[in-house]
Amino acid sequence: MSLSITLALLGLAISATATSGSPSACASFKFAPHPLAHIALAGATHYTANTHVNISNVYSSIDVSDLPSFCRIELVITTNATAGSSALAEVWLPDAWNGRVLTVGNGGLAGGVTVTELGHVAMPQGFAGISTNTGHDGDTDEGEWAGPHNDNAIVDWGWRALHLSVLAGKSVVEQYYGKPANKSYYLGCSTGKWAPGFVRVCRLKEVQDFPEDFDGVVVGSPANWQTHLQGWSIHMNLNTQPSTSPHFITEDVWNDVLAPEVMRQCDGIDGLSDGIINDPRKCSFRPETLTCRLGQNTSTCLTADQISALQRIYADYYEADQTYVFGGYYPGGETEYYKGLVGQKQFAIGVGYFQFMVLNDTNFDIRDYNATILEITDRIDPGQSNAINPNLTAFAGPSHNGKLLQYVGWADQLISPGNSLHYYETVHQFTLANTTMDIDDYYRLFLVPGMNHCNCLQGGFAANAFGSVEQASNNNPPLSFEPQHNILAAMVRWVEEGIAPDTLTAANYVGNNATNGVGFTRPLCRYPSTIRYHGGDPNSADSFHCE
Repeated sequence: MSLSITLALLGLAISATATSGSPSACASFKFAPHPLAHIALAGATHYTANTHVNISNVYSSIDVSDLPSFCRIELVITTNATAGSSALAEVWLPDAWNGRVLTVGNGGLAGGVTVTELGHVAMPQGFAGISTNTGHDGDTDEGEWAGPHNDNAIVDWGWRALHLSVLAGKSVVEQYYGKPANKSYYLGCSTGKWAPGFVRVCRLKEVQDFPEDFDGVVVGSPANWQTHLQGWSIHMNLNTQPSTSPHFITEDVWNDVLAPEVMRQCDGIDGLSDGIINDPRKCSFRPETLTCRLGQNTSTCLTADQISALQRIYADYYEADQTYVFGGYYPGGETEYYKGLVGQKQFAIGVGYFQFMVLNDTNFDIRDYNATILEITDRIDPGQSNAINPNLTAFAGPSHNGKLLQYVGWADQLISPGNSLHYYETVHQFTLANTTMDIDDYYRLFLVPGMNHCNCLQGGFAANAFGSVEQASNNNPPLSFEPQHNILAAMVRWVEEGIAPDTLTAANYVGNNATNGVGFTRPLCRYPSTIRYHGGDPNSADSFHCE
């Protein structure tokens, strides 16, 4: 059975009255520009069902033969006429349209339309899909496009390209189908490519600054506090680098010494020793238990310098004046932390951010970082990319009634899950202090035990298949497209039927590949609830409760 047929059968939960496109409609499409920006039609190509679709750019690619029929519209959007800047955008229009629009995001510093997720998420489920290259071409960790002194391109990356692409995309949808979309959704997390990258900030930026763009937003591990996130990435690098220093910790020690000891101390706290720590905040990990004895081989233990480094790595990052900067690592992701921010290599995105976006100094090195540079970064806020406003009333209030679902892995090695907790709590506090609204009516956060940064390719032992981006495209589809198993369908039901998700059921596939079968399922609990084992089959979500 083809993927398109399988997904169509599974996708009944998000079905809607279909509106048809056609090869002739695609071939004859003429775009009447949106009044807010100069938009040029660069291409219109129709793909029949199950034909070979092979599209790639420097950031994203798709090579499949099982998609439903659709029309691919390519656009060039002028983002700043005075500066002569532009962004590329694509709108994919399924022949059997469900009446909704889905915008998918990018990762890191990347510049490229996310064709992978347009094909693997939007098309099979009947959404008209929108994506942008954010105003430049480049891979996840390439920052040279931003400068020195290319401020206009940084603004495009920070928010403008996405916002204009959403406006243009909605206009294309209305002109192509002869009526506007019923609802507009966003789905995004970070790149699943080999080069690790931070998730883009735009989805929360849109919620805060352009609340009318989306009715429902699903965001994973957001990099919404860019100025502090990038400073934290350098801070984490400095905790272990250089590799010749006494505080450096090798990958073997992370994997073979630290990881087993973390599990020994923390794994059983949730009622089951299964290799997953359901809530690492409940474990006070003590690295001192691994202290080297006299004459012990240092590849099997920790020195005092290494223990001191770990205490900083697992702690929140405060500057000397007690300014809170960012959260730390949490116990449970030790097998991937070396590949994140505490290994031998400097993290390219953080370095590029300060070189090309903040200081305009290509000689910047992580050893140049200090509190003064952090202060400068906060003051500049390159591209106005910070999205930390706790006031979401324009998006969530009665005039718009928007909904926000957020998720993050407890073992995220690139963006501390503490960032998601911090933003949620600031919104919660603002809501209580300044409105009569209930945060549960518009914003829900789900923490995924054991999951690393956004997807299965980053590693980790977790139930990490629940319908978000970089999952189905990496052979980790949701168990079904019903709302209980598919976070996008859960959002659609919340927006359109008023039924908010309290839990989701996620799957772990053996070897992170659905063709190998299901290894186990777990519930994902709405924060502040956490998962606890209550007996029964440890591989079944039914054996766990949220409490």
